[in-house]
Amino acid sequence: MKHIKPNTPGQRGQTYVEYKGVITTNKPEKSLVKGTKRGSGRNNQGRITTRHQGGGHKKLFRDVDFKFNKRDIPATVKTIEYDPFRSGFIALVNYADGEKRYILAPKSMKVGDKFIVGESVDVKIGNRLPLGKMPVGTFVYAVEMKPGAGAVIARSAGIYAEVIAQDEGKTHIKMPSTEIRKIISTAWASVGEVSNSDHRLENFGKAGRSRYKGIRPTVRGTAQNPVDHPHGGGEGRQGRGRRRAISVYGRPTGKGQKTRTPKKYSNVFIVARRKVGKKK
Repeated sequence: MKHIKPNTPGQRGQTYVEYKGVITTNKPEKSLVKGTKRGSGRNNQGRITTRHQGGGHKKLFRDVDFKFNKRDIPATVKTIEYDPFRSGFIALVNYADGEKRYILAPKSMKVGDKFIVGESVDVKIGNRLPLGKMPVGTFVYAVEMKPGAGAVIARSAGIYAEVIAQDEGKTHIKMPSTEIRKIISTAWASVGEVSNSDHRLENFGKAGRSRYKGIRPTVRGTAQNPVDHPHGGGEGRQGRGRRRAISVYGRPTGKGQKTRTPKKYSNVFIVARRKVGKKK
C-alpha cells in the first residue's frame, strides 16, 4: 500500500494500491475497448432504479473474456493492466493462433507466463478446467454456475472459492461468503485467486474519491424525515422504532438479517448457509 505525506486533511490516512511493478502499461489494447453509457443508476425513463450512483470519471470499457471458449490453445501473458470497471487486475493475453483477449488476472501472474484452457490440463495457477477434475483443497476463481455460460462466481480482487468435496457429479465449493454450495462438476473454473488482494486495505481518505468512482453519498435513514424513510422522524435522535432494520423500500436489510427468498429455486444446491458477523 502507498501512504502519502499529508499536505491536506483529505490526504491524512489516505492509502492507494501500489501499481508500480505490477501494472505494465497504461494504454489498453485498442481493439478490445469501447465507449460505454455512464452508469448513473437510471432506467430508460430517467428514473433512479439504483440509489447512490452518478457522476464519476469518464471510462473506457474493456471487453474481458469470461467464457474462455478457446480450448487447448496455449496463451502467453503480454501485459498486466488496470481496469476501471473492476477491482482486480486484467491481463492481455496472446493465444498461439494470434488472437488477443483480456482475462481476469490471477495473483502472481506476470508478463511472459503461460496458461491453457482444457479438459485434461495441469492444476496450476492460471489454467482452466472442469471443477470435477480438481482435487479437494484447490483454490479457484472465475467459477461458472452452468457449463459454458461464463464465469460469475469469485471475480473480485483477492477473492477465491475452495473445492471441498466431489460427490455424484456435483462439486461442493466454499464461497467467499463462507456459504457451501453444490455446482455441477462439468462447470469450469480457473485455478488460483484474483489479483490485487490489497484492494480491501484501500482508504479513500476524502469524499471526492468516491465521487470519482461514481458513488454518490448515502444518508442514514434515521437522519431523514418520515416521508423519505421508514426510520425517519422524531424529536432529536431516536431509535428506529421497529424490531428489524429495513430499507427505504420496506425490505429487511443489514445487521446480519436473512434476506434470501425462503423458497428460492436454488436452495437445494446450498449445503451450508453463510456465517455472518464474528462467526465468519
